[in-house]
Amino acid sequence: MIARKHPVLLAEPRRKPGLFRTVLPWGVSTLSLWLLGLSLSGCLPTAPRFRAPEHKTPASGADKSGSATKAPSRETGGEEKETKAEGADKVLSGERSFRTEKNSAISNLDQAKMMREMSKMMGVSYKLGGEDQDGIDCSAYTMLVYRNALREQLPRTSAEQFKIGAPVTSEDLKFGDLVFFNTTGEPGSHVGIYLGDDLFAHASVTLGVTISSLESAYYKKRYEGARRVVR
Repeated sequence: MIARKHPVLLAEPRRKPGLFRTVLPWGVSTLSLWLLGLSLSGCLPTAPRFRAPEHKTPASGADKSGSATKAPSRETGGEEKETKAEGADKVLSGERSFRTEKNSAISNLDQAKMMREMSKMMGVSYKLGGEDQDGIDCSAYTMLVYRNALREQLPRTSAEQFKIGAPVTSEDLKFGDLVFFNTTGEPGSHVGIYLGDDLFAHASVTLGVTISSLESAYYKKRYEGARRVVR
């Protein structure tokens, strides 16, 4: 006995040039199934990657172009940014008069020599390990000023300089004292030479050799102490 074949099983795709059409069972239309398949595969306009972008209100701090302003960083952002002291250009030239907490152990002549040595390198860019006009770091700057002006030899690194001399309170700072800061997470990682009126000369990483204020937000937060080498 020959089994009768079900009519559905005899259906085959009918081909036309450039078009495929499948005869489907149970009355399901080709278009409905095609749309269902596309919807499930994520290709319809309702799929997430095709949705129109939602309008978002710019976050606080965004500029007019729509790009967000970079959040202040620990080292250089906002009010903690390193800045040159107001009137710094006039300090070492003598154009600006200011009260100096004089160290009686440093003569007027030696103080003038120190001021001259400090001014000679004003504006020189910062260079880690540098010791000349082509670039200099903070501890090399203090070392050269002391050596050339007072013939006093300081250790090469700021961490080593932090260990010499006598500790000085902030209320008792005098001209020539070494002032120290923690700018990298390491104690005594930055050093400068105190001038007076809360000002100090140093080789700044971002500004090069300059004069800054102990009262600036950046250095006030990182101040660690001072040492008096000449007593």
